Amino acid sequence: MRTHREEIGSVTTPPAIAEGLSVWTPGRGLVGGPSCGARLLVADSWLVREGRVRGFERHRERFLRACADVGGPSAGQLAEFWRDMTAALPRRGSWFPRVELVAGSLRLRLLLRQAPPLAPDVRVWAAGQRDPRTVPRRKGPDLDVLARVRSRAGGQGAEEAVLIAPTGLVVEGAASSLLWWEDDTLCLPPSRLPLLASVTAGLVQERALLTGTPVDRRERTLEQLAGREVWLVNALHGIRPVTAWTGRPMEAGEAQRAGQWRAWLDERAEPLPTA
Repeated sequence: MRTHREEIGSVTTPPAIAEGLSVWTPGRGLVGGPSCGARLLVADSWLVREGRVRGFERHRERFLRACADVGGPSAGQLAEFWRDMTAALPRRGSWFPRVELVAGSLRLRLLLRQAPPLAPDVRVWAAGQRDPRTVPRRKGPDLDVLARVRSRAGGQGAEEAVLIAPTGLVVEGAASSLLWWEDDTLCLPPSRLPLLASVTAGLVQERALLTGTPVDRRERTLEQLAGREVWLVNALHGIRPVTAWTGRPMEAGEAQRAGQWRAWLDERAEPLPTA
């Protein structure tokens, strides 16, 4: 696998570890190696641009909490892994790393990936994909099946798909949380639905609270989102307004608020810790 090299002027500096998969061992840190094909129990990922991340501490809390839920490594080992992983992240360039806990030996790993191109908006497959996840509130176990959903969406001219509950209510995107606007109210699906706790959606709700913007959780079907300003949000792309629906005759609403909120979210990126 090609090793990424970051350029600063005429000086070329390699990242702390090679691009690709590294396995963590207590006392030894991260060592590169081939994938063992072990089943993912927990995963978390975020965008790193020039050493800055949105909600890094929130990602840490979500990952550690999920590891504890499955009886993962001790709190001390998790803290040591997180320190080693943070130190290894490149401070130059654009990256989309993923931390992992895998089954069997309960190994902790870091998958260091260059970030794909970021998109300011998104086309969504509105066929109404039934939620295929087995562990919807924990990121990791269902990443492969969700990737297949997105692949099917790609065949319909879309980048994302909306998952729906058996009742027909919208839940979230295959790799994004779903938010929309009804008049001046920012809306989310009800918390009783199987939602993944989203770091980015949490940051958006925080801004709503700070600005006095009403927030409500409402039951809606896909058809009831027609003509509304709808956002798909995640740690990679931030806020992406839906500009087109495919798979059914639905009109996308005008993205009147997305630009201002996206600019605010981008400003929330903070430097990675140094220790």
